[in-house]
Amino acid sequence: MTRKTLKPIVLAAAATFGMMMQPLAARAETLSDALVSAYRNSNLLEQNRAALRAADEDVAGAVAALRPVLQWSADYGYSKADLKPTADRVTGSMTLAAQMTLFDFGRHQLALDIKKEAVLATREALRSVEQSVLLSAISAYTSVKSSAEQVAINENSVRVIGEELKAAQDRFEVGEVTKTDVSQAEAQLAAARASLAAARGSYEVARESYKAAIGHYPGSIAALPNAPQLPKSVGEATSIAQRNHPAVKQVQHNVTMAELGVSAAAAERMPKVTGSLSYNYAEGGYATESAGIALSQTLYSGGALPAAHRQALASRDKARATLSQTGVELAQGVAQAWAQIDVYRAQMRAYDEQIQAASIAYDGVKEEATLGARTTLDVLDAEQDLLDARASRIDAEAQLQVAYYQLLSAMGLLTVEDLKLGIPTYDPAAYYNAVRNAPYTSTQGKSLDRVLQAIGKN
Repeated sequence: MTRKTLKPIVLAAAATFGMMMQPLAARAETLSDALVSAYRNSNLLEQNRAALRAADEDVAGAVAALRPVLQWSADYGYSKADLKPTADRVTGSMTLAAQMTLFDFGRHQLALDIKKEAVLATREALRSVEQSVLLSAISAYTSVKSSAEQVAINENSVRVIGEELKAAQDRFEVGEVTKTDVSQAEAQLAAARASLAAARGSYEVARESYKAAIGHYPGSIAALPNAPQLPKSVGEATSIAQRNHPAVKQVQHNVTMAELGVSAAAAERMPKVTGSLSYNYAEGGYATESAGIALSQTLYSGGALPAAHRQALASRDKARATLSQTGVELAQGVAQAWAQIDVYRAQMRAYDEQIQAASIAYDGVKEEATLGARTTLDVLDAEQDLLDARASRIDAEAQLQVAYYQLLSAMGLLTVEDLKLGIPTYDPAAYYNAVRNAPYTSTQGKSLDRVLQAIGKN
């Protein structure tokens, strides 16, 4: 074995040994962990997956409408006539009949095409819901993280001000400060405790939001990850959104549905040809067979058919206008998210400078107070300025993190697949492929059973 080959093995062994030597404490939950949990535990996603399967069954129903309908019926009768001598009569028969639309100028095919477009639109709606679920999880994660940090800095503030109060009391006892200095420190400590109580309350609220979005209460939370890869310009981001966002794709399918609806409304005025077969067996061994073809057309409907056609035209115009408006809203959403990122980045740079300056000022004021050049109130004010700067930076960092993913969501790239979370995802085509031919029994039905078992619905 060469030295070059041995090196990776040694490194892998060292990594494995390091993992074995880690404490048994639970690993901190990362943002990716939280997103995976949110995806797996979302009732909203499950609800919309069921809605998609219902839309899949609409296609099966439209396929079934193109096939023959086979029915059987049986009847049994008894009659008694009030005659002399009494005449009783028993009758019975059984009928087997089949009927099928032979030609309808494309009405059934148009209905099938509309249902297929509805399935595609519903798939895009499911993708929109997935984005919403993941964005809510990101917001909940960053909120818990920032709330916990706010609690920590407020706890530290209470501790520091408590020490300042003790020092003020000691100096008061030896006559270096007045009772006013002690009272100011006491008031500042009470305010710090109130802020700590508020921070703890915000943290509890964030924990509940975390559970609702992710499926469990937070434990140890890992540091926020690095920024995801973003486009180089707002124009590039907008172009991606116009091509990829599920909202625009959903509306595009709605436009196609509306255009097909116009053709379907026009086809309703055309004739329809149906064929029928029947076999009847009656008591006494009498059997009859029949076959027929029927042609029918609605000549007058009181204006219902023209109204339906005009309504379809209006629905098509509405869908087209909705598509245009969706493009406008997507561009607006991308631009707003882009601007928010710039704002939060600028805020963080400013807060970093403020923290640095406030920290220097606090240390200086505290030193000057020991020499009698500053009052206790000056020290407390400087400490509060530093606390406010740190708290503001925590909020800005959390908002910046959410803004990154808001931009991805506005572009249509906030899905499990796009984020490369590395988990099995729901296949929206699996159920459709199992039911699109309207299976009743046979191997197709068995395939459907396997799909249902795979998604835990059987």
